[in-house]
Amino acid sequence: MSAAPSDPHAARAGAEWTQRAERGSAVLIRFIVWFARRAGRGPARALLRVVTAYFFLFAGAARRASHDYLARCLGRAPTLAERYRHFFAFAAVTLDRVFFLEELFEIDVQGAELFDERGVLLMGAHLGSFEAMRGLGRVHARDVAMAMYEENARKVQSALAAVAPERVDDVIALGRLDAMLRLTERLEAGALVGVLADRTLGDEPVLELPFLGRPAPFPTGPMRMAAALRARVLFMTGLYRGGKRYEVHFEPLADFGSLEKLSRAEREERVNAAVADYARRLEHYCRAAPDNFFNFYAFWK
Repeated sequence: MSAAPSDPHAARAGAEWTQRAERGSAVLIRFIVWFARRAGRGPARALLRVVTAYFFLFAGAARRASHDYLARCLGRAPTLAERYRHFFAFAAVTLDRVFFLEELFEIDVQGAELFDERGVLLMGAHLGSFEAMRGLGRVHARDVAMAMYEENARKVQSALAAVAPERVDDVIALGRLDAMLRLTERLEAGALVGVLADRTLGDEPVLELPFLGRPAPFPTGPMRMAAALRARVLFMTGLYRGGKRYEVHFEPLADFGSLEKLSRAEREERVNAAVADYARRLEHYCRAAPDNFFNFYAFWK
């Protein structure tokens, strides 16, 4: 496996997203959510194109990060249309979170045969829509929860909580004292529990792994959490394909159910190997849908 030792400097660099002030106004976000719920998805998407153009023009740091990522993914300089489409895909996926409780979307699920009655931890990324996982839960009558750092995009979260308060219990806040207990309870009850595993808060170990032609820091914390929970882990992504179409993909990553039989060094190797597999699958789907990777900050240092 090609991986460098944990680097605290890389971890701090990867945490830039937690330090950057959120762009946009809470009032604007609440207005868009309010408008979307009353006018419908079509008119809201029309308004969203204007909002996206504004942020594309004035969010300079995000625009530069987008250009860097797209150039690596495409192997050439992206066109202006491709750069705008990257921003709009993010805005469209964010808006669709308002509508995933309704049956508005065409969701093509690949890998559903990997599920049984057991709970499973789904390792996703800021790639496409993690909310599309709820489409699988609705079709197969499965309990769905998401483990996340609440600090991320708190304005959008509060706006969604205002229009869908019934979903508040579906979010498990990582970092709280009861987080592992709540995760264990949901997994033992057969829930699908999702976590985004491509960003670090800055205080956790990382592996430097090849990603789109250059090493990038990937946090080991989410996979260590999976190991501590003795969980089965699948890679998950919900790719936005335009209009009302999403593709949800599931692939096996790891099964930590028998770690107690391994030495500490063997457990560490299993965790690191799973993180490397995660990075490879993420790269694969970035190339499959370049405009779906929503890391608008300097991912490579």
